[in-house]
Amino acid sequence: MKNYFKIVLLFATLPLFSQNGNIKGKITQNNEPVSAVSIIIMPVGTSLAADNDGNYEIKNLPYGSYEIIFSSVGLRTERKKITVNKPETVSNIALIDESQVMDEVVVTGTMKEISRTESPIPVEIITPKLFKKNPTASLFEAVGMINGVMPQLNCNVCNTGDIHINGMEGPYTLILIDGMPIVSALSTVYGLSGIPNSLVERIEVVKGPASSLYGSEAMGGIINVITKTPTKAPVVSADYFMTSWGEISLDGAVKIKAGSATSLLGVNYFKYGVRADKNGDNFTDVTQQDRISIFNKWNFDRKENRLFSLAARYVYEDRWGGEMNWDKKFRGSDSIYGESIYTKRAEVIGLYQLPTTERIFTQFSYNWHDQNSYYGTTPYMATQQVGFIQAYWDKQFGNDHNFLLGAAMRYTHYDDNTPATANADGTTNEPQKTPLPGIFIQDEWTLNEKHKVLGGYRFDYDKNHSGVHSPRVAYKFSPNQNNIVRASFGTGFRVVNLFTEDHAALTGARDVVITEALKPERSFNGNLNYVLKVPTDFAFINFDITGFYSYFTNKIVGDFDTDPTKIIYDNLKGHAISQGVSLNTDVTFTFPLKVLAGISYMDVFQIEDKGFGDERTQQLHAPKWSGNFVATYSFRNNYSIDATGNWYGPMRLPILPNDYRPEYSPWFCTANIQFTKKFDYGLEIYCGMKNVFDFVPKDPLMRPFDPFNKNADDPVNNPNGYTFDTSYNYASMQGRRVYLGMRYNLF
Repeated sequence: MKNYFKIVLLFATLPLFSQNGNIKGKITQNNEPVSAVSIIIMPVGTSLAADNDGNYEIKNLPYGSYEIIFSSVGLRTERKKITVNKPETVSNIALIDESQVMDEVVVTGTMKEISRTESPIPVEIITPKLFKKNPTASLFEAVGMINGVMPQLNCNVCNTGDIHINGMEGPYTLILIDGMPIVSALSTVYGLSGIPNSLVERIEVVKGPASSLYGSEAMGGIINVITKTPTKAPVVSADYFMTSWGEISLDGAVKIKAGSATSLLGVNYFKYGVRADKNGDNFTDVTQQDRISIFNKWNFDRKENRLFSLAARYVYEDRWGGEMNWDKKFRGSDSIYGESIYTKRAEVIGLYQLPTTERIFTQFSYNWHDQNSYYGTTPYMATQQVGFIQAYWDKQFGNDHNFLLGAAMRYTHYDDNTPATANADGTTNEPQKTPLPGIFIQDEWTLNEKHKVLGGYRFDYDKNHSGVHSPRVAYKFSPNQNNIVRASFGTGFRVVNLFTEDHAALTGARDVVITEALKPERSFNGNLNYVLKVPTDFAFINFDITGFYSYFTNKIVGDFDTDPTKIIYDNLKGHAISQGVSLNTDVTFTFPLKVLAGISYMDVFQIEDKGFGDERTQQLHAPKWSGNFVATYSFRNNYSIDATGNWYGPMRLPILPNDYRPEYSPWFCTANIQFTKKFDYGLEIYCGMKNVFDFVPKDPLMRPFDPFNKNADDPVNNPNGYTFDTSYNYASMQGRRVYLGMRYNLF
């Protein structure tokens, strides 16, 4: 009888041991549903996706504890632990915009992964989520969404340009791809053109010198393009848009799994072949472009999660601008003016963690850049190769010291058809070969929960300039989670390669005169940064304000004023200063509205001893006031509207003697608007308008009717002695245009 009762009791309790329950809930962002969110249930590994209204339901889970992972492109991945102990469990979750997460990981400031909040170096970030609010065909334009960063076109004919940080010209900005100085000054515009947007994880910007870690060229700031880890990327992604001006942009990527390796293959194609002359000067308003770029990145699985990645990119572009009736048969001739540039570029980037108990990493890169160009009748044929290898030891000493020790070697081979690579008597060609070895050390010392100090030092040796010392120190004070104060001081240097850096030196409009052997430039910079987070009942508000001061010595300046037919280069007999303050605000309301806005005031000038007293000159293309804005409102059923834009105050422009054009540009704003509809399964349709106010500069070219200056010496018809000039530029000549596009992501 006793055994009988045991058997009855066993069968009676079996349902209790085999009970199952369901988990259901709703996924939102800013109180609006998020569709197609990827959901993974651990440890069982089951996956599913939320429906169009953000609802999800996981059925028939045995009672127990689980971890649910919620992930979606552009939103921070969330992990939530849930216990199933009843037939139905409700679990709602709100996802956060990844671009607005203050604790996201950054690497550029310290060359190692650290949360953005904990970093003693302020780092600004834009993600694809942000720059897709105003789609562009290249990252060169996208970085303009960061306050204080200005993509500057330097020529109204060929539309090449560089990137200014806090008013300093392009040569002071170091461009990195995955932490590698892969983009040399010769190719800044090409280094950020052709990187498939679908492969970009984020873009990190550090303002101010960082030569203590990155060496030459990091005098004014760093832009680091972080590409996606293939294992975390979508299986397929694509983005296509076209504009009413005839621009076509296609961007796509596919993930491929091959054994222990995962590959991400991306392609970017941009075509603009419609000749437009809306200002009636017989020159193309926008350069004609035909560009293709292929990018392939591999990640390899290794024991103990050690890192090994390899990436390669190839870019080809054919661009030209000039008179409307120009054709390739006129390339280099003096009958019809055109500026034609053929560019071929190849890059290889690698990272390998040594199989040791210590964290020792090696990084390497190589790039080859070939430019075949004519600026009117002036040929510019240049080839540049840059090899880079670096090894560093990342060591944690106790709980307080995060240590970095490394060595790097950069070798540059540059050859062109200009005096830059001629021997002393100008009779034979002599390519520039520049080895630049360096060692660096850094220690990040956590004094306590509120105080952190970072110290760094780098020593580089250049064959022409001997040893260069680059120290840096930073301090972070965080009394609580809503207040952060950062202060830093650093130095920078730049080894000069003049002809690769100044497009004006390449045009056929002016002769180049170098007055002496140029010395390396140096900079000394101080920054004070304050971050305030203000949670309220109606919004979460972030304030980020930075004051900066940079002092430059040996600055290389181009004298455009002494002789209108020449550019005279010399080290400045004096100094230059870049100083100012910038404020960024980020407001996320409890209703579905998000606003980002920034404003900068900067004063960039140089003081030069003219022999009869010091003379102050305002920096070209450096507006004292500038700002940006991004506003997003989300509607029901996955509709949204984005308003973005940049505005600039007056900036000094390169004018000719007795120029009838104003020396300073007017106040202007370039505003854009976009409407987006998200569908199920990762599909988006978007449309919008760029340059809503249809702002374009006036009189960008001087004497466009005589581009070869054949009649410039006529005192009757040209009493002021004007010559053809293309450098009077402060904004794109591309007016208002509408666009339509489609995106797709498959996970």
